[in-house]
Amino acid sequence: MSSDTGERIGFIGIGLMGHGIARNIVEKGYPVTFLGRAKRAPADDLVSRGAVEVRSVEEVAAASTVVFLCVTGSREVEAIVRGPGGLKGALKPGSVIVDCSTSDPTSTAALAAELAPLGIELADAPLGGTPKEAAEGKLSAMVGAGDAVFARLRPVIETWAAKVVHIGVTGDGHRMKLLNNFLSLGYAAIYSEALVLAQKVGISPARFDAVIRGGRMDCGFYQTFMRWTLEGDRDAHKFTIANAFKDLKYLESMADAAGLINPLGNAAKNAFAVAVAAGAADEFVPMLPTHVGRLNGVDLAPPSSEGP
Repeated sequence: MSSDTGERIGFIGIGLMGHGIARNIVEKGYPVTFLGRAKRAPADDLVSRGAVEVRSVEEVAAASTVVFLCVTGSREVEAIVRGPGGLKGALKPGSVIVDCSTSDPTSTAALAAELAPLGIELADAPLGGTPKEAAEGKLSAMVGAGDAVFARLRPVIETWAAKVVHIGVTGDGHRMKLLNNFLSLGYAAIYSEALVLAQKVGISPARFDAVIRGGRMDCGFYQTFMRWTLEGDRDAHKFTIANAFKDLKYLESMADAAGLINPLGNAAKNAFAVAVAAGAADEFVPMLPTHVGRLNGVDLAPPSSEGP
């Protein structure tokens, strides 16, 4: 497959999700210039597929008409855009920045307003899925952008997303992503507490799962979430507890700005805050039951593992 749109793609953030996205873009015919990193495997893989590695944000900007960012959150995005040698001063008018991170919508709107007088568009296209779907080109994307910008970006996004939804204006993608993560991470907090309580009253995770799986409370998230507790699979859902905590803090900020009382959002946030405080920041979300169990004197570490 080859691209005939004439777009030259820049990419910053070739981590767990970004590597798969960038790989799909270059494999489907777009020229890709990416910011290199010390961890060599993703960078070497992209180079082997025809992408060009550079050493500075300015070099990415010079080679690109559209630059994708796939980093941790708003702090990192702001540094890449506003910092010395950043995209704000290096991109040409007519360029587009696409933030695929899970970011604070307030920050996204502020950046868009700063960039508009320079003729640079900012779109947000946060992701749904895991690194597995990223590698397979089967993520979902919720895009915030004007109609013309969305039409321009859609062919590129479709190289890595099986489902592309135009949510609304810039910032709406990030707003929807926070709502999506509120649901998924809220499930994670509820599943964790339910599993610990079940074990406490004598119902094992396997017996718990035998009831839930295949019933009305089953879903794709539940299935990947349970693979740690049932099988000791560390890689079922590579999304850290620290990132979950960050996203729920962004949700709290959005709710505060909207004047919304959100006790359930805060309860979910606090479930992850406790795990972070206990030293589990770099563990993955499906490991949360193990940490909730420890607080309650319940061992939910998979029998085949040594625990997180």
